[in-house]
Amino acid sequence: MDRKRLEGYRREIRAQLGSCIDFWLKNGMDAECGGVLTCLDRRGEVFSGDKSVWMQGRCAWTFARLCSLYGARDEWLRASKSCIDFLESHCVNRAQGGRLYFTVTREGRPLRQRRYCFSEGFAALANAEYAAVTGDAGALDRARRYYDMVWMLNNGGPDPVGMPPKTDPEVRPMRALADPMIYLNMTSVLRRVDPEREAEYAKRAGACVRQIVGLHMKPDLGCTLETVAPNGDALLDTVAGRVVNPGHDIECSWFLLEQAGRTGDAGLRGMAAKMFDMAVEMGWDEEYGGLKYFVDCLGRPPEAYEHDMKLWWPHTEMLIAALMLYRDTGEKRYAEWFARAWDYSMAVFPDREYGEWYGYLRRDGKPTEPACKGSTFKGPFHYPRMLMMVDQMLGDLLDREKGGHEDGSGSN
Repeated sequence: MDRKRLEGYRREIRAQLGSCIDFWLKNGMDAECGGVLTCLDRRGEVFSGDKSVWMQGRCAWTFARLCSLYGARDEWLRASKSCIDFLESHCVNRAQGGRLYFTVTREGRPLRQRRYCFSEGFAALANAEYAAVTGDAGALDRARRYYDMVWMLNNGGPDPVGMPPKTDPEVRPMRALADPMIYLNMTSVLRRVDPEREAEYAKRAGACVRQIVGLHMKPDLGCTLETVAPNGDALLDTVAGRVVNPGHDIECSWFLLEQAGRTGDAGLRGMAAKMFDMAVEMGWDEEYGGLKYFVDCLGRPPEAYEHDMKLWWPHTEMLIAALMLYRDTGEKRYAEWFARAWDYSMAVFPDREYGEWYGYLRRDGKPTEPACKGSTFKGPFHYPRMLMMVDQMLGDLLDREKGGHEDGSGSN
């Protein structure tokens, strides 16, 4: 990519980052009860006061990360701290081992507990990033505690809330890709801000990689499976066993790329590229553009009714992963995939009138009606994370392009 194109991308990315953050500071932050409200309509008006607990952690991480990258601002620090304080004051199930709820009321009364531990995972990220910015020792202790709790829960430890698995493990034991992939990302953040535990982080990252690549990645099927048997066998005679989530796989590919960059593992970089390649080959909609949400790996009817919808977050992950692959490998085809994802995303997701991205589109790229900007599952995380990461990577490429011209090599 030449300098003019890189600079054009970066201007648009930075404009959208400013608009996105302004949208959430104006509409999402709960000045009365603390934390963030994420159920927002197109204009940013609240349509439900119930709060997503994992979004408290995700929002806290986002605003702390802004401070890490662009310099601390009072309004960003306040937003991050408000979410962490709300989470710690109202979202911890202290009667059952300190696990976190999944949803609470606006005031913080518990509504729902879920068996999976992503609320704890994002609380770990939030506290770690806040500690990195502020030096808050208590936040770092909480980050370590949640991080260790998720490791225990992901690896057969006792679950203090005692919820049974969705599927009877005596009849059909299964394992999920989401557990090691999200933990690998958690580890990347924790080891960046907490070098004292590097040996432990390196050990656990390696275990996650072995589970992802060794158990879930299936080059013979041309995909990475969401659910497999505990030994990695594909469960192709079941609907759940054939599910491919292209956005998940693409997100996982850049988690693996980060690990490969840290360890210098060229083989792992190749596996990450292969995971991306398989996901876009299976998931890209050649008729309408964009990534389908779910695909059956054998081409059979998916069970999820939203399987052919276009959601915001897989496209943010594709922008991150394609640009990271281009930066790290120099292969032109990844620049082309970035451009393809960029052109599609910028045509359908941004709301130029009210700001932010639409979350949920039909297959043809038109927003569902009535359109929303946030929900229990969508908040200030995937989109601003993409904007921050792409901004930083474009900066890397611009520096490289400048160096290339100075030594006469140029860039492709």
